[in-house]
Amino acid sequence: MNDEQLFSLIQKAKEKDQKAQTRLINVFWVDVFSFVMKKVKDENDADEITVNVFSKVLSKLDMYDPHFQFKTWVLTIAQNTVIDFWRKRSRENQDMDVTENLEEVKNQFAKSPEELMISDEEHHKIVKVIESLDVNYQDIIKLRFFEEKSIKEIAEELGISVANTKVRVMRAKKVLAELLKDGEFEED
Repeated sequence: MNDEQLFSLIQKAKEKDQKAQTRLINVFWVDVFSFVMKKVKDENDADEITVNVFSKVLSKLDMYDPHFQFKTWVLTIAQNTVIDFWRKRSRENQDMDVTENLEEVKNQFAKSPEELMISDEEHHKIVKVIESLDVNYQDIIKLRFFEEKSIKEIAEELGISVANTKVRVMRAKKVLAELLKDGEFEED
């Protein structure tokens, strides 16, 4: 793909053209996934990080400076996302030591019936929001986050391409996050 074609594709993607966004992702997916895989050495983590990278790329396309190579810009976002991943992983590992001790204390004080009811209510509200989504998003969320299937397994089950699956996972996460963030799950 020459520079002119790439800039045209980027412009269409900026205008929220879903086919252009998907094509842009497909063009750079292997480069980003390979880059991330070298850094994290786990296919599932690399897959998840790569989806996050492209989510960021699409949401920040307006910030791209055409004086720089697009691929370099995308890989910079990938590098920063990998750094964030390792920071989060490091914090989780530090917290695990504390958490193991807390688990013993928590077991002594099981949740009260009121606490169980509240967490049950929150669960129902989230399920309600998921049920309000488009059927395609519901399927993706169910398979990816409840059944914890890989991108490849989801693609096979739904009979769609891996690239299309990745885009759907990214969009479903984004839509769900927006609804939950906006408090859409609050009951009237």
